Amino acid sequence: MNEWWDLIDASGVPTGETFRRGDTGWPSGAFHLVVTVCIYRADGTVLLTQRAPTKEFAFGWEFPGGSALAGETGPVAACRELREETNVRVEPEALRRVGRFAEETALVDLFVAQEPSRSVVRADPAEVMDWSWVSLSEVNARRQSGVMAAPWGPRLEALWPAATTSIVATDQPRKHTSQ
Repeated sequence: MNEWWDLIDASGVPTGETFRRGDTGWPSGAFHLVVTVCIYRADGTVLLTQRAPTKEFAFGWEFPGGSALAGETGPVAACRELREETNVRVEPEALRRVGRFAEETALVDLFVAQEPSRSVVRADPAEVMDWSWVSLSEVNARRQSGVMAAPWGPRLEALWPAATTSIVATDQPRKHTSQ
């Protein structure tokens, strides 16, 4: 695999170095950016994908996402990953970052965005074996039952409250007030 990542420090600041995925000798104290997107519908359901059998954490459910490539911003990478895995297309400006979770060598950014009108999910079989629109409570149920991909347990514990707040707040009718 010839995938290059920009290295960042614990604060997310680029170090100016790159690293090729799969190489040995990961620099101590360095991270790479992982992005993931929770697409939601007006009815409050969200898109989950199930990892293909050939992937690490095979058969686990997750939000679409992956590593930002060298030179990509988080939102651009998130849009690319979403498009590659599901064929759902959103613009970087449509994404709202709801939080960041630190793992051993990755900083994971979770974005939310409303499903674009007329989008059609067409999963890439090399990445995704199945997909489903589920309720917010179903995401919690899947986490608790252990069917989410392993990294998603701690990620959801840390980031899911902010994501659900963002989704619910967006779907509430706006009250018009006069001043």
